[in-house]
Amino acid sequence: QVQLVESGGGLVQTGGSLRLSCAASGRNFSSYNMGWFRQAPGKEREFVAAISWRGIITYADSVKGRFTISRDNAKNTVYLQMNSLKLEDTAVYYCAARTSTWVPTRLYEYDYWGQGTQVTVSS
Repeated sequence: QVQLVESGGGLVQTGGSLRLSCAASGRNFSSYNMGWFRQAPGKEREFVAAISWRGIITYADSVKGRFTISRDNAKNTVYLQMNSLKLEDTAVYYCAARTSTWVPTRLYEYDYWGQGTQVTVSS
C-alpha cells in the first residue's frame, strides 16, 4: 500500500511558476507509475501528467511545453514543475499511484490518491 502527500500549492500570478511535490510512503515506490490530476471547481477531475516506473512520460495537451513531471526514487517523491501558469490551471492538484505495465492516464486506472493541494492562478 502507498500513502501520498502533496505539497507546494499556492497562489501565483499568471505567467508564474510552482513546483508541486508528492511524497510517497510505503514499499517499492520505484515500481509504481505516478500521475498528476487536477480538478477545477464545478469540473471533473482530469489527467495532467504521468511518469512510469521506467521513466516514460506523458502529458495532457493542455500542459505540454509548460509542465514537467519527474521523479526521485531515492526520495520517494514525484514532482510537477509548472511554468507559464494560466488562469485555467487553477485547480486542486492530486497525485496518484498504481503498479501496471502501461502508463495510466485515466482516473479509474489509479489505486492510490493523495489529498490534493490547491493551486490558484490570479491575473
